[in-house]
Amino acid sequence: MLQHLLVRNLRILLREGNITLHLPDRKTVRIGDGSGRPVTVRLTHPGIISHLVWNPELALGEGYMNGDIKIDGDDLHGLLEIAVRNFDAQASSSWIRVVRAIRMLRRRFDQNNFASVSKRNVAHHYDLSSALYDLFLDQDRQYSCAYFKHPDDSLDQAQAQKKAHIAGKLLLEPGMRVLDIGCGWGGMALGLARDYGVNVLGVTLSKEQHRIATERAHAEGLADRVIFQLRDYRHVSGPFDRIVSVGMFEHVGLPHYGTYFETVRNLLSPDGVALIHTIGRSAPPDATNPWISRYIFPGGYIPAMSEVLAPIENANLWLDDVECWRQHYATTLRHWYDRFQANSKKAASIYDERFVRMWRFYLAASEQTFRYGRQTVFQFQLSRRQDAVPLTRDYLYPSTQPPQLAQAAE
Repeated sequence: MLQHLLVRNLRILLREGNITLHLPDRKTVRIGDGSGRPVTVRLTHPGIISHLVWNPELALGEGYMNGDIKIDGDDLHGLLEIAVRNFDAQASSSWIRVVRAIRMLRRRFDQNNFASVSKRNVAHHYDLSSALYDLFLDQDRQYSCAYFKHPDDSLDQAQAQKKAHIAGKLLLEPGMRVLDIGCGWGGMALGLARDYGVNVLGVTLSKEQHRIATERAHAEGLADRVIFQLRDYRHVSGPFDRIVSVGMFEHVGLPHYGTYFETVRNLLSPDGVALIHTIGRSAPPDATNPWISRYIFPGGYIPAMSEVLAPIENANLWLDDVECWRQHYATTLRHWYDRFQANSKKAASIYDERFVRMWRFYLAASEQTFRYGRQTVFQFQLSRRQDAVPLTRDYLYPSTQPPQLAQAAE
């Protein structure tokens, strides 16, 4: 009965694509319209059937991790591309509506990230072995979307371009005091101090990130200008001339958006500027994928633009500029996946084979969601005064000005 229901649901959901599904009772069914490259999936344990019926998104990830779902040639990207392409297209199906309705009811509870909860959630992901992140990140340990000016840019080059682009939007001047909310392993803070002569306070809730960032500051001779603290952003005292936050807003939690932007405003000097870089949803509000929430980013949430604008307005902040990066994160994730795959034996030696499958699924699923789903990256430039930043974007691209305009600007 459940097997019949699963096949029926899959045929409703996955209308496009070419999947050959081998069931535990040795029956074989075809899913999709036969288009695209063929993907063969084998369900190896009867228990996966009911799991896929009642919670398909959680079951898919868990089944792959546990070996209950096997893909010929390990074509994980091929299967996930079909899933992501069809999921948005068939979101109106009764099966998916029920699943999403249940998730929406829970989302505020799941994202209620008080300070103590936030610290525990951050530790789940960011306090993993530092050797793990060495396997796939760039040399500066940038764990957020890179900026690819050209398709053949290297990962290190694209991450450097991301940092330079953000620095340009911050309109930095030597001696300014900068706050880096969610400073990671310190790459952004150290780069701003080294290249622009500013003083930076970086805050994180990850003990491992704090340790490494502090060591880097001393090693680079920047400890007098860059301080890293193990502190919640809600417990920081200002004011700051500039505030930057890259890849942290996804961990704030929907119930705390108002507090977040009120804190940003209160910490900014009257003529200060903030740049918030976050993954976003180019679609109406939704709930976090249950597999991602359980195994990768507990308490995490990808906001729709509409969910961010209201708390910005309520905090009495000027929204000076919004930029949307679309395929940049898909390209970043492919670089990470390829690097991780090349070092999968090292990853297994740090953890185990199940962890390797989990991480592989995480990177591949994230890439396909950015490539074929409705996820993007938002950059919000904010200030307390209307005239805090130039009225056009010309200051970001001075080399593109005609010679006569560039000379006049000088």
